Amino acid sequence: MSQPPPGDYPPPPGPPPGNYPPPPPPGSYPPPPPGNYPPPAPGFGALGALPKEAYTPWLKRVGAWVIDSLPVAILSGVGQGLMYATGENNCVSTSGDNSYGVACTSNPSGLGLVLSFVFGLAALAFAIWNYGYRQGTTGSSIGKSVLKFKVVSEKTGQPIGFGLSIVRQLAHVVDAIICYIGYLFPLWDAKRQTLADKIMTTVCLPI
Repeated sequence: MSQPPPGDYPPPPGPPPGNYPPPPPPGSYPPPPPGNYPPPAPGFGALGALPKEAYTPWLKRVGAWVIDSLPVAILSGVGQGLMYATGENNCVSTSGDNSYGVACTSNPSGLGLVLSFVFGLAALAFAIWNYGYRQGTTGSSIGKSVLKFKVVSEKTGQPIGFGLSIVRQLAHVVDAIICYIGYLFPLWDAKRQTLADKIMTTVCLPI
């Protein structure tokens, strides 16, 4: 294999002549120019102050609660009905001075108690799934989805997750403990929040 002939070779090409400032060290970049920048869109940061009309009206919230309560009431009612239907019913006639009546007693059977427990457990499981998992991950329970609104955090604009969604439902005890006045707060509150919403820093917004 041939070698290049010895000799003087020109130096490798360098940067073009001129006085160029050295590059800035890493991390020392100039700050952005001053100015008024728009606030972040809902869902990508804090929601900030919104007009009252931007929040979900009270009647829609009541309608969603009715829709969400129907499956729980039906499951519980079926369980109670089966318990009484399979019970041991005893009726005894009673008579007195110019009167006649019938007194009935009902003792639930073992099967009836089991059926009532199973349907009650199904009602509880539905409520946990609907208010915990579904509402916590998407922002909307079934009722809220039907009426087109969702529950989100004021701080992030996002659904609050399974655990906090369950805690929010438990916090409604505060709304109920003062003669249910807490549920009426959305009628006059600037953000249409219940007391539970204020405790959990959540708001209801249209989808």
